Formats: sequence, structure tokens, C-alpha cells
Amino acid sequence: MEADAATATADRLLFALKTNGPTATAALAAELTITGEAARQQLQKLLAAGLVEGRLQPQAGAGRPRSHWALTAAGHARFPDAHAQLTVQLLATVREVFGEEGLDRLIATREQAARTAYLQACNGIEALEPRLRRLAALRDGEGYMARVERDGADWLLIEDHCPICAAAASCLGFCRSELEVFREVTGPRGALRREEHLIAGARRCVYRITPITPVEAQPAPKMRDTAG
Repeated sequence: MEADAATATADRLLFALKTNGPTATAALAAELTITGEAARQQLQKLLAAGLVEGRLQPQAGAGRPRSHWALTAAGHARFPDAHAQLTVQLLATVREVFGEEGLDRLIATREQAARTAYLQACNGIEALEPRLRRLAALRDGEGYMARVERDGADWLLIEDHCPICAAAASCLGFCRSELEVFREVTGPRGALRREEHLIAGARRCVYRITPITPVEAQPAPKMRDTAG
């Protein structure tokens, strides 16, 4: 039972680091509601297993950098990868047999399927926030660890994991396709742009959505009566 509890705690630590990025021991302990010593013990085991590493994070102002924990490549690999190697091999085969045009058709077909599914799921939802939350729920169910957060007047669609990362790295068309689908789901309600991109070296993908307020119709100016 103790071993099972330790494994569960380790998995929760990995999940927290995947979701939050580099985090201090005290913050991890607080999030998991365990003691600092228990967190340190588990983190040392994860360090020995090569799943986490210590990183110095700069602090605001003139404070000294503090040590935070972060996932290693092996730690990231603990999360679903949608059979990465097979996917990359299949894409290479499609490119070899059908050329770039065939690969583009494959991506377009996948894009259309996603567009149809997402728009149907959002049908009848007109407000931006619930529409984004529905999209995030759909993406989360697909393994993207997606969520929506408020950032000032904007919204952030955050994806802490990419289950097709290997495929996307092999063919950037997948990322361009998803961006276009997200913009269609958002529609005229908000301007969407990608701020962080896992393929470009970020630890996650983040999309910023700035709400667009419709310009209210102005009454037509009155014509001055020039009749004498």
C-alpha cells in the first residue's frame, strides 16, 4: 500500500510539473497537500530516475535565482504520445508514395473532420467564454491537457501536452491546420493568435484570444433641410 501511495504521489508531481512548468518544492507540496519533506523525497526519486531536473529560475527584481523542478525529456515522454514512432513512419511513407500533395490532402481531411466536430459541439453557444471552454474540453478529451484561463481582458487557451507532437514536428502542416480550425471556432467573437508553440521550443502551446466587441450601429446623420 505504501508503494502504491508513493507511486500515486510521484505521478501527481509529474502531472503538476507538466501542467505548471518549473516549480519550487514548496509550491509542489502545497498543490499536492503533502509535507515539504514528502515532496522532496519523491522528487529525489524522480531525479534519480531521470524524470525531473533542477533549474535555476530568475526572480523578479534583484532577488537571487531560485531552484525549481522541471520535467526532463524522459519525464515528458511519460505522457501519451499517440504512438509517435509509428505516426512519423506513416507520414514519411505518405510523403514518399504520394508526395507533398498527398500529405497536404491527408492534413486537409483531418482538418475538415476536426472543424466539423468542433463546430457541431459549439453549435448554439454564442458567447466567447463558454465557446472556448467547450473547445478546451474537447481538446482535453483528445489528450492535449487543455484549459482556458483569463488574462486581463483576454482569454488564454492553454495546451500543456501535445499527443501528436512527433507528427507535428515531422510536418508543420498539422499545427497550421489546428490554428485555422481554432480561428474558425472563435469566429468573429475574438482575434486568436498563438503565443507559445511547443514545436518552436516552448514547453506548451498557448493561444491568446482577444475579444472583439461589435461596433454598434450608429444612427444615420440627419439631413439638413435646405428648402427656403
